[in-house]
Amino acid sequence: MSHTPDGWLQRLGLGRPELRAWAMYDWANSAFLTTIVAAVFPIYYNNVAARGMAPQDAAFRFSLATTAALVVSALLAPVLGAIADHRPAKKAFLGGFMLLGVIATALMALIEQGDWALALGLFMAGNIAASGSIAFYDSLLPHIAAPDELDRVSSSGFALGYLGGGLLLAINLAWILQPRLFGLPDAGVATRLAFFSVAVWWFAFSLPLFRRVPEPAIPGGGEATLAAATRRALGDLRQTFARLRRYRQAFLMLLAFLIYNDGIGTIIRMASLYGAQLGIAEQHLIGALLLVQFVGVPCAFLFGWLAGRIGAKRSIFLALTVYAGISVLGYFMTSAVHFYALAILVGMVQGGSQALSRSLFASMIPRERSSEFFGFFAVTERTAGILGPLTFAAAIALTGSSRAAILSVIAFFVVGALVLSRVDVAAGQQAAKSVNA
Repeated sequence: MSHTPDGWLQRLGLGRPELRAWAMYDWANSAFLTTIVAAVFPIYYNNVAARGMAPQDAAFRFSLATTAALVVSALLAPVLGAIADHRPAKKAFLGGFMLLGVIATALMALIEQGDWALALGLFMAGNIAASGSIAFYDSLLPHIAAPDELDRVSSSGFALGYLGGGLLLAINLAWILQPRLFGLPDAGVATRLAFFSVAVWWFAFSLPLFRRVPEPAIPGGGEATLAAATRRALGDLRQTFARLRRYRQAFLMLLAFLIYNDGIGTIIRMASLYGAQLGIAEQHLIGALLLVQFVGVPCAFLFGWLAGRIGAKRSIFLALTVYAGISVLGYFMTSAVHFYALAILVGMVQGGSQALSRSLFASMIPRERSSEFFGFFAVTERTAGILGPLTFAAAIALTGSSRAAILSVIAFFVVGALVLSRVDVAAGQQAAKSVNA
């Protein structure tokens, strides 16, 4: 067994330059997901941009902005992705979304007290850009990795995303907690610098992908006009959905994932804002979310081991039970210690539940249709949180309390688990195996 650097890279699925360059985009993009989406921005929005606004109004507007951005992403990604299958434009689309996200994130450094509208506008633009770029990032993987490399390369990108996002968040946290140690006048300036650092990080670590990953060739040569590519793309999407419905168990799995992953996405996106409104100090909120990043890596591997013992479906049920418990405990949360405990619980189940959902779905679809079926899975994954924040906002509007709204998220885990319980995994796997029989 080789113990050289090249040997370890090969075992991780990163043995070639284009594979390493591709995986680095996860490292680049995850800084936005950690510092902006999950940790620093929601707190800054609540404490600075929306200062003077009633807490329930601030949370309501944040929830609506999040929902709107994810709806736009959900509508754009599959159509543009299908268009790119007929034109050599995957890297161009990825680059366009990346630049939009970088610019929007850099401009967040200009947000001052009371600039809630500017803050939410830039936050929406950044979310749309991040989701759009990830759509084309994912679409490049089958073109650079062999079938037996896909799992390892994808998992390595996942791990690099956790590590890269966590590393920059740790640096940002150090700036915010000890600004004078870094020559900064106060935490406000340090926070705005953190926003700008995300833009620089995202741009700089994206460059290897554009240098090393080739643009995939269009099947059959030729390049369709934009109008023709659009017509073909819409036709392809309709045909893919029709095929997926014929695989009942895979379709049910996708529906279950859509529902419970919405709850997972809501917790990720609303946790910091909720904690801030309960009066938990900023450094504890960010520190707890940083903890999620580093707990997530080993626990994702642990869930893989658990699935080998009790099965993926039961392991997912376990994760959903923990998530429902997190929502209940969140309702009673009053201190930073509680928030740290919840962060550990989230870190334990977040990566594992999503990784096992992907692998379970993969086991119930025919291999020759895996790319198009995973197109729908990817859209489902990226749109997690559309209904959740909307439900969160509605609960706030009805009750006037973010504390009551956190309980509404339980519905996604319960309903998702009920749909998952209807999935006959053995039948789904047999249907996939017999497709060529």
